[in-house]
Amino acid sequence: MVSLQTPICDFGWKAPDFNLPGVDGRRYSLADARGPKGLLVMFICNHCPYVQAIRDRLVRDCRELQQMGINSIAIMSNDPSDYPEDSFDNMEKVAQEFGYPFPYVWDETQTVAKAYGAVCTPDFFGFNAKLELQYRGRLDASRKDAAPADARRDLFEAMKEVALTGKGPTEQIPSMGCSIKWKM
Repeated sequence: MVSLQTPICDFGWKAPDFNLPGVDGRRYSLADARGPKGLLVMFICNHCPYVQAIRDRLVRDCRELQQMGINSIAIMSNDPSDYPEDSFDNMEKVAQEFGYPFPYVWDETQTVAKAYGAVCTPDFFGFNAKLELQYRGRLDASRKDAAPADARRDLFEAMKEVALTGKGPTEQIPSMGCSIKWKM
């Protein structure tokens, strides 16, 4: 398993559109997913220990951000042929088990991950109401194990700032996680 860090935030970069199937039977586009104050696009999967360590916090933060007008969507772009835990059926199970308050969608062709420049799971892209990138950093200090309960909520605080001002913080700590499992 290769561990990677995300690049620094390219402020103002516009969110590419998508149209992907969700585990709830619906299809989601950028317009469907966005909230009135912004959108958090997350590249996650089921098998990655970095994602597993933060699932509960991710659910908590996305619920709270939704109340501030920031919607979220989780995209799974891994090739499940080598990682069956990441299959669409297993995506459905994980979304139900953890009560995901956001659409969990499958990027089977991996074109969306490539368009966003996603490199790892988790990889977070926080956009303002104009769908301009304002955050490309970590959830918190968690790695393969969850950070202490009182750890600073980096992503939450950044997206709260985006909801209030339309701008993200200039100082951002990259996210770290498992490499995206690209098709050969």
